Amino acid sequence: MRAAWMATVFGLDWPEGKYTVDAQKKHYTDYLDKFKELNMNAVFVQVKGMGDAFYSSPYEPWSAAITGARGTDPSYDVLKFMIDEAHARGMEFHAWMNPYRIATRAGTSTSYPALHSSVKPEWVVSHEKIQIYNPAVPEVRQRLADIVKDVITKYNVDGIHFDDYFYPDPSSAGQMVADDADYQKYGAGYSSKEDFRRGNVDQAIKGVHDVIVATKPEVVFSISPAPDPDYNFKTLFADVKKWCEQGWLDVVIPQLYQEIGNASNDFQARLNWWSQYNYKATLMVGHGYYKFGDGTSPSAFQSTTELGKQFDMTRKNKKVVGNLLYSAKYIPLNKIGITTKLAELFKSPSVIPFLGRNVAAAPAEAASVRIEGSTLKWSTTGNVRSVVYYFADLTKEAVVVAITDKNELSITSAGNYSVSTINVDNQESKPSNTVKKN
Repeated sequence: MRAAWMATVFGLDWPEGKYTVDAQKKHYTDYLDKFKELNMNAVFVQVKGMGDAFYSSPYEPWSAAITGARGTDPSYDVLKFMIDEAHARGMEFHAWMNPYRIATRAGTSTSYPALHSSVKPEWVVSHEKIQIYNPAVPEVRQRLADIVKDVITKYNVDGIHFDDYFYPDPSSAGQMVADDADYQKYGAGYSSKEDFRRGNVDQAIKGVHDVIVATKPEVVFSISPAPDPDYNFKTLFADVKKWCEQGWLDVVIPQLYQEIGNASNDFQARLNWWSQYNYKATLMVGHGYYKFGDGTSPSAFQSTTELGKQFDMTRKNKKVVGNLLYSAKYIPLNKIGITTKLAELFKSPSVIPFLGRNVAAAPAEAASVRIEGSTLKWSTTGNVRSVVYYFADLTKEAVVVAITDKNELSITSAGNYSVSTINVDNQESKPSNTVKKN
């Protein structure tokens, strides 16, 4: 997988303060066109970032980022548009949600926005600088599962994605509201408040996994945790290792945003840890793309060499099957030529691996693979796309030439070709025997 995160909180990547429908649509499709040009094959768009929605939701108001005013209908189906445009380019669309956050503020002198009419005040905790759904409340866990069910039922998303916010980090939340009463009310069976908090988040994650499997099992469930497992476990009360071990996650995408050799979060050391403890979850890596060319970032990010080294490490690690970039708006900027470097790294197309549960029929192998003149031809059966591989030399690894809905491809390079098929779940058939162009 090759993807970018598209942040919408405060309009960060999209729509960046553009409040007309035409301007928003063009801004989004410009991103996708650039991603497609770079042979990227997925986009992770934030559709629930602040207890709000980028679609018509019975649970949360329209996001203020779309029209400038929270709760205002933008007069078009934003999420359907985004999904359709991604799929039209052969790209996957993963709906990125923040599970608990409702609002943030600088301090108590500012009021939080009014809660959606469907939200009971007793479900919410208003800390000094962040307002969240209370992870301890069973109705909150059910609500989160219901929100996910609503999205996957109404929209053809390829995945549901959570970021790294669970219980708030006290260093950024300001004065915290104590949860002693929650522990007293709901904590039976837990030996400590810390275990109780982790148990609350565990139940929420399992609940989302279970509702996906029961409702639309082909949807992939992924989470992008912070890089430090101790920070996740002890500060955010997110036992990500357990979620991977239990099979509640299909994909884990640690945010390895620091450079190789970083004193506290060394890219290589964290990569090694996550590749040991991903268990049943497929492993991908998140890269801090926004740091390249940023004068406040370490010296490693002032050169494109760092990205090349990071990608080299992930490609040599057999566990890693995807690279995600944070975030979308930095890709067109091409600071210090980083996107030129990305184009080199993504020179050939790439096949998204099979990630979740297999629902579609297994793909039948391509048949009658042959070369007629300067055209490679083959036949397929069923709802599949085809992957064309090219070997300049059969002793070396193949490169992907094309991923196509067609059953033929013009070829110019002498060498060996093979064709496989992939179904809608990204399950791939065996490759055909090679055919040679002289």
